[in-house]
Amino acid sequence: MKIICIGRNYLNHAKELGNSISNEPLFFLKPETAIQPKGHPFFIPDFSDNIHYEVELVVRINKSGKHIAEKFAHKYYSKIGLGIDFTARDIQEECKAKGLPWEKAKGFDGSAQLSRTFIDKSKLELDNIPFRLEKNGEQVQIGNSKDMLFNFDKIISYLSQFYTLKIGDLIYTGTPEGVGKVIAGETLKGFITDKEMFKVVVK
Repeated sequence: MKIICIGRNYLNHAKELGNSISNEPLFFLKPETAIQPKGHPFFIPDFSDNIHYEVELVVRINKSGKHIAEKFAHKYYSKIGLGIDFTARDIQEECKAKGLPWEKAKGFDGSAQLSRTFIDKSKLELDNIPFRLEKNGEQVQIGNSKDMLFNFDKIISYLSQFYTLKIGDLIYTGTPEGVGKVIAGETLKGFITDKEMFKVVVK
């Protein structure tokens, strides 16, 4: 099972971090061990002093495919979930400054929060999915799929040029503006529309 994450897919998030916008999707991978165990707290790793939350819509692949045409991409997923791409921002900045890969900032154990329930896409307006993240009951991120620079079908088609997409693969589709640092004792809750998708306690 692959976890593929799309970066800089929301214009305002790219701006808040001072990043440029690409004319094609930017992506990186997380290992399967990045998935946060069900009901398990998120433990801030001892190698970072600046772990950020990044809430994202997640697509789960339900059909294997390679070189998928964009017009057929909708056949390769049926459900949408929600997750957090936890990022060691300090480590990431060090890696970027040295021209090195980001994996140790993005792929550490527990760095991928994932909702245990997914919503059938037939119940959603795919180009207008509102989602948000609350920290201790206060809204800190709000996003909508309509603001993605690359939509679900474009992402799937593009990624399939490089990887065979397999059943169960997860695609994190990018985060909106409002990312920030997590502190021990905080509680994070993620929502699609008004449906609570996950709750995670930070330790």
